[in-house]
Amino acid sequence: MALITGSSRGLGAGIALALAEAGARVAVHGSHAVPEATCERLRQIGASPLALVGDVSDAAVCTRLVDEVIGHFGTIDILVNNAGTIRRAPAAEHSDEDWQSVLDTNLSSVFRLSRRAGKQMLAQGSGKIINIASLLSFQGGITVPSYAAAKGGVAQLTKALANEWAAKGINVNAIAPGYFATDNTQALRDNPERSRQIMERIPAGRWGMPEDLGGAAVFLASSASNYVNGHVLVVDGGWLSR
Repeated sequence: MALITGSSRGLGAGIALALAEAGARVAVHGSHAVPEATCERLRQIGASPLALVGDVSDAAVCTRLVDEVIGHFGTIDILVNNAGTIRRAPAAEHSDEDWQSVLDTNLSSVFRLSRRAGKQMLAQGSGKIINIASLLSFQGGITVPSYAAAKGGVAQLTKALANEWAAKGINVNAIAPGYFATDNTQALRDNPERSRQIMERIPAGRWGMPEDLGGAAVFLASSASNYVNGHVLVVDGGWLSR
């Protein structure tokens, strides 16, 4: 039983599909509307998804989402903290509102969802938590100070939770995607100069696609990763190798 937040499209939808194809029962989530497109893709492969809605920047919503999964499936075995947002502005012009919005959605929700799911996983003695970090967990980025701060925090939170829960049957790890073709990178891909600079640095010679993340998610959600704890798995086409 898996909950994948932010799975209406992009990376979250790709992860939901990969987990379902691997045999997991999945709950998919949209911030403001039922993720119908993802649900339809899942039904096409024979899955029966649970569809959830709610803004994860709200602490009460984080608790409710996990409770709804437990109420429907009886438990929660896998949590993928994928929901996220990004606000672009030079640091000197980055508003308090943008800063707080990104931190609430990209970092605080990861803790709150993990805390609630972790209680259930501790009670059952097993579970897998997969946080979606970023290349900006390692690098500073440009004009995205709130996003870089949040994703740096995600990497450290992953390690902190792993330290507490690894001996109790819960694996907490993260995936750090590189430059993927999603809504969050649309502005970069629409900028000819920036897009060219990015492509020139990626050894794989292309932007990542959501399906490129599926294998990493399935590995971290499966028994194959039972001795992997507190790791941030980079899936970036070789970006960090340069």
